[in-house]
Amino acid sequence: MTADEPLVLGIETSCDETGVGIVRGTTLLADAVASSVDTHARFGGVVPEIASRAHLEAMVPTIERALKTAGITAKDLDGIAVTAGPGLAGALLVGVSAAKAYAYALGKPLYGVNHLASHICVDQLEHGPLPEPTMALLVSGGHSSLLLAPDITADVRPMGATIDDAAGEAFDKIARVLDLGFPGGPVIDRLAREGDPNAIAFPRGLTGSKDPAYDFSFSGLKTAVARWIEAKRAAGEEVPVRDVAASFQEAVVDVLTRKAVRACKDEGVDHLMIGGGVAANSRLRALAQERCERAGIRLRVPRPGLCTDNGAMVAALGAEMVARNRPASDLELSADSSLPVTEPHVPGNHDHGGHSHDHGGHSHDHVHEISGKNLYS
Repeated sequence: MTADEPLVLGIETSCDETGVGIVRGTTLLADAVASSVDTHARFGGVVPEIASRAHLEAMVPTIERALKTAGITAKDLDGIAVTAGPGLAGALLVGVSAAKAYAYALGKPLYGVNHLASHICVDQLEHGPLPEPTMALLVSGGHSSLLLAPDITADVRPMGATIDDAAGEAFDKIARVLDLGFPGGPVIDRLAREGDPNAIAFPRGLTGSKDPAYDFSFSGLKTAVARWIEAKRAAGEEVPVRDVAASFQEAVVDVLTRKAVRACKDEGVDHLMIGGGVAANSRLRALAQERCERAGIRLRVPRPGLCTDNGAMVAALGAEMVARNRPASDLELSADSSLPVTEPHVPGNHDHGGHSHDHGGHSHDHVHEISGKNLYS
């Protein structure tokens, strides 16, 4: 870490966690999170309105906590990055509004970045610069995607995605059927360690010879597991929860790792990065390591705390945007709940006078110009 590396604060509010991270280059200085998951647990899932209100309450205290942890002041920052999408519209809006307010007040450039690209970029904080291209498997409650990233700041290509339920969503739904509470991933992972992954032959979706090579489907698996459990209960038999958890989990991670390794081989990529909340799953990590070693592929998985939604991943991508001189976003930046992964960030369309920016380089004068007096000076 050197003083001339970009110092960036990142804000993440795409779902139910208010994340604020601060990085200098590829070095993590602070990772503050305020989660509302306990509030959502009694509803069995994330309630968007509750999430948005929780972000409003947590935003300023979480930013202040991150600044204190990093040992810096807001005036020291070189830029503000924020998740512009995809995610819950109301939740995103809170983060984007906060980021714009701080950028305006500080006279700093603003970077609206993509949630999925951020999940890839966070690995730089643990394992150093990403190889180019990088193959990434992102698995969470909202996404299951295979992405090829020749340039994380400008060129991210979708290889495959879920056509129905995301992997994390399937975990939550099966946990609900088993009366295990919310979120389902951690408890299923824990119970599965005591179960037999081969006890029940659950289906592997989209693995036939004529099926899409890189797409995922977990809806059929979810239904098959639910019906198996219902049949046991209807017959008055005890449901072997640990074996169900292990067999279901094995079906999910088998498909995920098999397709990810295949994509690496087909594209000639010798690195695989796994990110997203489900990347914290111990069996996914173990099976991916085993299959990657067999295929001669280097596996990169951030520690569990960096896999779930966090501000550090947003700051990491923001710092990379600054380092590569990518164009900043306008203060008219909007939250986009369906922002495509092919847009790693949302560059400004015009400066304060309405003129187009040169994407080969970018001046942040429009930020300073409209800021007038720096509110933090």
